[in-house]
Amino acid sequence: MVLRSLTLDELRIEDEASFRHVGLYDELKQRLRRDGYRFRVPARGQEIGWDRALFLNLTFWQAGEQGDVLTADRVAADVVMHVGWHHVARAALGPAAESADGIFLGEAIASASDLYLVGRLLGHAPDAEFLGTQVPAMSDAAEAAGLTPDAFAALLESVAEAPERAFEDLRALLFDAATTLLRCDSLDAAEAALAALEGRRFGALLHHYELSNWVLSARANRERAPDPAVRAIDAGLRAAPDAVAWLEKHWLFA
Repeated sequence: MVLRSLTLDELRIEDEASFRHVGLYDELKQRLRRDGYRFRVPARGQEIGWDRALFLNLTFWQAGEQGDVLTADRVAADVVMHVGWHHVARAALGPAAESADGIFLGEAIASASDLYLVGRLLGHAPDAEFLGTQVPAMSDAAEAAGLTPDAFAALLESVAEAPERAFEDLRALLFDAATTLLRCDSLDAAEAALAALEGRRFGALLHHYELSNWVLSARANRERAPDPAVRAIDAGLRAAPDAVAWLEKHWLFA
């Protein structure tokens, strides 16, 4: 099957009404529209399975290319935000986007944005389709890590109370995990690194994310040395009172 290349305006956006109160959603959507970002979709009237789309996205994704694969000519609103962050990160980082640190920063921001959305939607759009898929998946990961249902509920409540803080706590955790694991030279070293991260706020959710794909891609294809430009941005986000506002100011409105 030949995959078509379509812009956001040529796609149907699902669950968008749930996001009407999230200003960041519209900012990222308009950025994708303005830049003419293109998605890859099957032939008109056809669909591909979610498993195949996920395989293609995870296995053949390239940092410098567009073309996130969709199952049909429709896209979920949360995917628009996730893809939007990747696109904005590549533009903001320039050549540094190709480094391992650049890959990890973009992935960490996009993934942490998903948790930010959970926090924003829980109190305003509890029936959102995104919550119906994301929260159970997060719950499964937390349970596998030993978190009780009550503890997971309390964690979600804290995310809803301060989504921006949750965003940065998870972003920093994912960036630290990926950069540390990349430089582990043995299974024992990797296990020690993971164990050291368990006590972090969102440590129980660590395996909800595609860390193995991030690290394998970087190990195979990227320069492993720390990138000073990316590390400076990481430090700026950690020091900012509101990391989401920092990204809006420096990346979206610069």
